[in-house]
Amino acid sequence: MLTNYIQAALNRAKYELLDDGTFYAEVPELQGLYANAPTIENCREELKQSLEEWIVLGLELGHNIPESESNNFSIIQD
Repeated sequence: MLTNYIQAALNRAKYELLDDGTFYAEVPELQGLYANAPTIENCREELKQSLEEWIVLGLELGHNIPESESNNFSIIQD
């Protein structure tokens, strides 16, 4: 289940080649989650690691984690 969530988020990631030649990535629906690396492969891996940490930290802090349905994200409110 967690693997599917991470994969769905990575499928929604937006990548950009910056002026300095590095890659920047973010998942627009997941506030504060981004990565920057010298290659697109490294950027994707860093984004994946950041996403795992983002999920764990969010759960520890009691934040609402966006739910993924059919690769679309929506915040689950209590």
